[in-house]
Amino acid sequence: MRPVLPLAVVLLLATAVPAAAADGPELIPNGSFDTEAAPWWTTPDMVADTSSGSLCVDVPGGSSTAWSSIVGVDGVPLVKGQTYRFAFTVSGTAEVPIRALVQMNTEPWTSTSEVGPIMQPEPQPYEVGFTSTLDWPAGQVVFQVGGAPDDWRFCVDDVSVHTGELPAPFEQETATRVRVNQLGYLPTGPKRASLVTEETDPLPWQLLDAAGDEVAAGTTTPRGEDRTADEFVHVIDFTDETVTGEGFTLVADGETSHPFAIDADLYTGLATDALAYFYLARSGIEIDGELAGDEYARPAGHLDVAPNTGDTAVGCQAPQPWYAGWTCDDTFDVRGGWYDAGDHGKYVVNGGIAVHQVLDTWERALVAQGRASAEVGPLGDGTARIPEAGNGIPDVLDEARWELEWMQRMQVPAGSESAGYADLVFHKVQDDGWTGLPLAPDEDPQTRQVHRPSTAATLNLAAVAAKGARLWEPYDEEFAASLLDSARTAWAAAVATPDLYASPLDGNEGGGPYDDKDVSDEFYWASAELFLTTGDDEFADAVTGSPVHSADLKGAVAFDWQRTAALGRMDLALVPSELPGRDAVRDSVVTLADFALYQQGKAFFGQPYQPSDARFEWGSNGIILNNAVTLAAAADITGDETYRAAALESLDYVLGRNALDQSYVTGYGTQFSQNQHHRTFAAQLDPTLPHPPAGTLSGGPNSSIQDPVAGQTWPQGCVAQRCYLDNIQSWSTNEMTVNWNSSLTWMAAWASSDEVVENGPAMFLPIRLWMIGVVVVVVGVLALAVVGLVVVVRRRRS
Repeated sequence: MRPVLPLAVVLLLATAVPAAAADGPELIPNGSFDTEAAPWWTTPDMVADTSSGSLCVDVPGGSSTAWSSIVGVDGVPLVKGQTYRFAFTVSGTAEVPIRALVQMNTEPWTSTSEVGPIMQPEPQPYEVGFTSTLDWPAGQVVFQVGGAPDDWRFCVDDVSVHTGELPAPFEQETATRVRVNQLGYLPTGPKRASLVTEETDPLPWQLLDAAGDEVAAGTTTPRGEDRTADEFVHVIDFTDETVTGEGFTLVADGETSHPFAIDADLYTGLATDALAYFYLARSGIEIDGELAGDEYARPAGHLDVAPNTGDTAVGCQAPQPWYAGWTCDDTFDVRGGWYDAGDHGKYVVNGGIAVHQVLDTWERALVAQGRASAEVGPLGDGTARIPEAGNGIPDVLDEARWELEWMQRMQVPAGSESAGYADLVFHKVQDDGWTGLPLAPDEDPQTRQVHRPSTAATLNLAAVAAKGARLWEPYDEEFAASLLDSARTAWAAAVATPDLYASPLDGNEGGGPYDDKDVSDEFYWASAELFLTTGDDEFADAVTGSPVHSADLKGAVAFDWQRTAALGRMDLALVPSELPGRDAVRDSVVTLADFALYQQGKAFFGQPYQPSDARFEWGSNGIILNNAVTLAAAADITGDETYRAAALESLDYVLGRNALDQSYVTGYGTQFSQNQHHRTFAAQLDPTLPHPPAGTLSGGPNSSIQDPVAGQTWPQGCVAQRCYLDNIQSWSTNEMTVNWNSSLTWMAAWASSDEVVENGPAMFLPIRLWMIGVVVVVVGVLALAVVGLVVVVRRRRS
């Protein structure tokens, strides 16, 4: 999850609204600037000029925030619950993002409407509707125009605010009412589609091949109204069809679906592309065009090459009221790692879950499939597009190492003067202010800063370093030993300082807060990983003594960066160990999967996520795939095909079987997301830049619609599955992050691997139990042989 960020946004003309039938009186004095500027005002760094018939100002460059330079007017009365229309025309001599707000005229300057155009040389008109959340007799309209690196000229005209009707709700266009997994289906997996229709009786359907010939036919199953989609839905089930090929379509109710494949190798390419995303997210290394594609080549970011201030000697965040008493005069080498999302921040708690899942794709292949090696599919050496390919080490581990080494660098060195926090882990490193879009990492001019250590970040390092140590030990004993040392040190530091929390206020400028005031789950996760790696009684006791160990983890969200208990629980269930009561742990993971199965049963588009309040959280696609991971884990534990089928069906939703007929994975399907919020993959803003690479997952629908583009699109809210815009500026619905792509990587790798593990739970018995079992069988056979011999001898004597 990311915070509400004060970023500038593009307002698409599609969200502009027509004139209202009955408008109230004009609330803006002198919005046309025909003769003078008064009563409009500017900050002291600018002078208003109305000689052209517009209000123009010369904006000084070099400031770090949009609100350092403002044009505004006071005295705008606002009534809570009243609907308004806000209009203006703006232009600028540089393509600078600005913020236009209707807000309070005193601290905390709460806004009730925000528009974020990017300036163009020719005047551009904007008009939006909003419902006031403020009851404020003297509000203001302001244009925040600071933050640009160079001087430029801004002009505004025809500013208007008046009461009026809101625009009609925005409706996303869809190509077909027959919603399918636009990538396709496995021959041995479930094959279901959703038909959106007002018909209540079953309807006939046909499965056609690429030539248009009928392959199968049947009737739909009406399921009812899906509250998260505001649609009446039928389900089409063609699971029994095992024909393979490409170009299949489904026809029902006069509609034809997008084409799709039925192929056993369906997910191999997606697993490769989803993993390749992490190389492009690397900080501190040149991205090689021969590996990534020429359009994605770029210089290394944040390595002390101007205009970067760099990440090799980063100072600490200036003193903040929410971290009273923390002082820090040192600098730290925190180069490397993965950029978290569309910005240039690197956050330990989000990186932690991401690198855990990247590592886990490998561990699952080793453990679940009973192999001594997993040199298969998209995981082995030489299969990924990274510089380390061919070095004799699995590529998935090489990629994870880039993040693990950065997390080690985030650990405060012993002897540091950072207020006694040695061995704890800095919560994050980020810019000291938000940058605009687009902006490549090597062009970022902002000052970098590490933020106060936190117990959560420290436990994240303990967990993933312990997991990395056991997976790296066969390939690099020295690195594995360093990871285990980091993990033990971090654990001890967290035990000594168990309640150092990141503040929710630490996300106003330049990065998200990633705050978490309950770290009992992080303690449980870290102790689980340390136990599985070391077998030490200390960590076994920490696991079994934790209240989280026996807690019911069921909920709409199985796990995410803030809820990490299931990460430890699943590893304890799947990785062989001598943990007391391990069978109960395994049963609890199956119970967790049962709740995902229950949610999927209530959802008519196949997703294992159907919150009781019918609202989707930020990053809902990541939530859906993480819930699917629990289903896959249950399939590996039990050998039950039900869980495997449910996990596979979960992929249908993110690949197009949803209310918007939208594949949320770039490059996969017919209609897919391609304008995710990102400063480098910004073709929507600059056609010379690339779109996100194939295999990039969008965060997806978000009922809270925190960004201004989404807020102005749905001023009265929206239905959960419909709260999505494929717009680079809709960061609350269309962001991309390492922890969402890690869930996609995990699921795609799982789906591209062998089918359900033979013999189910027996595959996970610890080695000692295997040996005991073999001995029991041998002894039993010998005993039977002896008994048989005795019987024969007695018969002969008789």
